[in-house]
Amino acid sequence: MPHDPLEMIGRIDPEMLKRLREQNEFVYADGALPRKVKLLIAMAFDAAHGAENGVRSLARQAKKAGASSQEMAEALRVAYHLSGVGALYIASAGLTETD
Repeated sequence: MPHDPLEMIGRIDPEMLKRLREQNEFVYADGALPRKVKLLIAMAFDAAHGAENGVRSLARQAKKAGASSQEMAEALRVAYHLSGVGALYIASAGLTETD
């Protein structure tokens, strides 16, 4: 299992980590938008902001929620369109280990 990037926060502020996890459950829950769509949006944001590990984590979660490779590709097209080619480089690196 991959290292939890919030492990240190959990050690020094367990209440904050608990609240963050609750918020994640709320934000990514199925609603008017399905969970997989919300995860694809988040993945595109992370690609646009240079967060390779975020892309990796969110892509894995999106796949688990039923997202196809084509849906991920289309979300990344939007990130590229709005943020530039750097989003594609970050996404490519982040997606390398999700197959």
